[in-house]
Amino acid sequence: MTEASRPSSLLAPHLTPVQKASLISGEARAEVAGRLWRAALGVAEAKDEGASTAARGASLIGEGPSAGLDRLLALLGPRPGAATTEGPAPVVAAASPDPSCAAEDSLAAGVSLRNGANARYAVMLENAAGRTGIPVAALAAIVDAEADKGADGSWQPYSRNPRSSAAGLGQFLKGSWEGEAERAGTWLNESARANGWLDAQGRVRPESRGALLALRYDPKAAIETVSDYASANLETLRRAGVRIGDGVSDLARAAYLGHHLGIGDARRFLNGGLEPERARRLLGAQVGGADAERRIAQAGGAVAAHRSWLLGYIDRHVRPDRFA
Repeated sequence: MTEASRPSSLLAPHLTPVQKASLISGEARAEVAGRLWRAALGVAEAKDEGASTAARGASLIGEGPSAGLDRLLALLGPRPGAATTEGPAPVVAAASPDPSCAAEDSLAAGVSLRNGANARYAVMLENAAGRTGIPVAALAAIVDAEADKGADGSWQPYSRNPRSSAAGLGQFLKGSWEGEAERAGTWLNESARANGWLDAQGRVRPESRGALLALRYDPKAAIETVSDYASANLETLRRAGVRIGDGVSDLARAAYLGHHLGIGDARRFLNGGLEPERARRLLGAQVGGADAERRIAQAGGAVAAHRSWLLGYIDRHVRPDRFA
């Protein structure tokens, strides 16, 4: 039984019957669309889940040359179309906001959020920030870059990517979400244990998988997991030699790379080691096959095209300054 066919009470008990039916229908359509998309890309389903969990990704990042903050910021600075060759982008100085403490960032962002379209999420973000130490503005920037938005800019809890299994405010893939539930010490792990969704070995019970995945649509669960995932990814990058500053923009952009790519591909991206075919598939999953091939032709290669697109996206959408 898939989660799309599970009783609606497992999906979201606070929804109306009409909302539950709509969510189940959307899940089913997205599942079929995702399979068709993966088939079109020629990607095996097990490999197309993209981002690995932070725990599994840690083993992928231990090797290889380290990257400094100057290189990280340089990679995040170029505009679309700037890269024209395969491999790392040239080092270019990039502006970085003055470092500030997480508490000050949390207070400023919380005030801004309380007065905006996403005021309902302010306390959730502050609680998650207080638990993990990730600034509120950084967390808000990640969610803002991931979630679908209403006409007023409000984040939509039932965001769903029809090209993959990504869902919720944090757009977590099924595998990544389950991985965070199984990783000791996370908010999701504690919640899963409390609900009896894990077996004696700490793995998700097959019969509990649908209920666990449905939590991606719960704003609090999504925000807490975004925070845990960001914290783990930043720690893993630092252990690999990436020197990340304390500025909110530094933290948000580095954390987003791990969130968007998965920690293994994030490390390869930073070190210029992303394989061309992998870059082509990642880009195609984001912009569509035809647009991806057009960009690849213009950039002179898949790695350069993917780098240009992703850095441009981060530059435009991962904006903690909007919440501070």
